[in-house]
Amino acid sequence: MRILGLDPGSVHTGYGVVEKEGSRVRKLDCGRFTCRKGMELAERLGFLAERLEALIERWQPEGVVLEALFHGRNTRSLIVLAQARGALLAVLARKGLEIREYSPAEVKSAVTGNGRAAKPQVARMVGLLLGLDTAELTADATDALAVALCGAQRRRMDRLRSEVGSSRD
Repeated sequence: MRILGLDPGSVHTGYGVVEKEGSRVRKLDCGRFTCRKGMELAERLGFLAERLEALIERWQPEGVVLEALFHGRNTRSLIVLAQARGALLAVLARKGLEIREYSPAEVKSAVTGNGRAAKPQVARMVGLLLGLDTAELTADATDALAVALCGAQRRRMDRLRSEVGSSRD
């Protein structure tokens, strides 16, 4: 199964594509989309949407995982981030992809076993789990790979939970 992990941002959006076969997970691609300086918000949202569409066409993921919003100190930044996530979610919905969202703490816990792990610890574990030198990757790409790994790990459990929940109805 191919999973696309996204770490949304209004200027930089990290992405990581992993493939899960049994218990083995390997990296297929990762990087980030970076908007040019001076782009207006609407132009940035269009740019992110175009790049995401091209990435989906290239890798044909079966599922997509995003890091959920968390409260920030700056309300304006949070609103702009929400708009960027909205542009990405619209593309994903149009493509009919299965979408999962996990909080930053859930992602950290899935990758490191500690929901309060620092970024360097998450990056180190991403490198160990995927056999990569994360020093060569941007923080956005590493975070996106962590999100994809979380999705790969949690997918089966989430499916079982939804089956149990629907059988209770």
